[in-house]
Amino acid sequence: MEVDGSQKSGSGTILRLSIALSGILGEPLHIYNIRERRSQPGLRPQHLEATLTAAKLCNAEIKGVTLGSRELWFEPGEIKGGEIRAEIGTAGSIPMLLLTILPLCVFAKRAVNVHVVKGGTDVRHAPTINYLKYLLLPMLGRMGLKASLTVHKYGYYPKGMGEVSLKVQPCQKLDVLRFEERGNIEELSGVSVCTFLADRKVAERQARAANKYLGNRGFEAKIKVVNDVSNPLQKGSSLVLWTKSSTGVLLGGDAIGELRKLSEVVGREAAESLFKEIKAEATVDVHLADMLVPYVALADGNSVYFARSMTEHLDTNLWLTQKILDVKFQVSKMDNLYRVEKVGT
Repeated sequence: MEVDGSQKSGSGTILRLSIALSGILGEPLHIYNIRERRSQPGLRPQHLEATLTAAKLCNAEIKGVTLGSRELWFEPGEIKGGEIRAEIGTAGSIPMLLLTILPLCVFAKRAVNVHVVKGGTDVRHAPTINYLKYLLLPMLGRMGLKASLTVHKYGYYPKGMGEVSLKVQPCQKLDVLRFEERGNIEELSGVSVCTFLADRKVAERQARAANKYLGNRGFEAKIKVVNDVSNPLQKGSSLVLWTKSSTGVLLGGDAIGELRKLSEVVGREAAESLFKEIKAEATVDVHLADMLVPYVALADGNSVYFARSMTEHLDTNLWLTQKILDVKFQVSKMDNLYRVEKVGT
């Protein structure tokens, strides 16, 4: 497999997906121009550790896997599973590392228990850890994958120091996912977390601001407030919100706290993000739309869902899975939504 990392988004998503598909197919990968279009091209700490973790998981021989490398070779063996440990060492995104290895876990020979330390659970340009826990994993559960996520320590920029465990029971075969109608919203929930910021009532303020925004639009969320004390080295916060509909559709939105960013802004950002999905009547949100691509590509049969936007990551993942897996997706614009369908077996 030859992959040019400067194509489409030119981002880390090409690296993550290429490695996962290489391991699943058992075919050697040569990827070059890694993250070519990013301000700091090549492997950053989270990409480096994601590659090394994937290599452990599928007993791969690797070359060129060093910090800053723009080219690497990945020759996978059997996806064995078992106990895997990863250490990022910065505030690099733990969720992004997990997104690299999760598709591999589907086809592992035995149960997988991944323990990730010294990373960021909730950082910029990445989904929050609770987005994975409350949206991605339940959606993959619909496809037959049993997985659970435990947060031992939340980690934020700049120190990170977050710690997470992921447990996956391989299923070897994925079910199709067909979400053609959103249905009626039956549940609106959320989790608002702050770490060593309880004295400022940060988690409460995030939740209150989110509900103020949603309330003005006819919705109210049941938001769990978590005043976390797991990581004394790094204060921070995050908020994830999600809806569940009568057809089983899950839509989400999240936001993170940052230095000099008001808690009320965090709450409003997450609520705005979710409300865009509700208003559009999408059947997956813009983030799930790209995350689900490799799974529906690997499932037998036709899957379909509607997204409100054709994002750079969605476009990239569709292009890459079609190139590597020899599957076909059809994307058509229907009113204000994009209908994404995997066709054929």
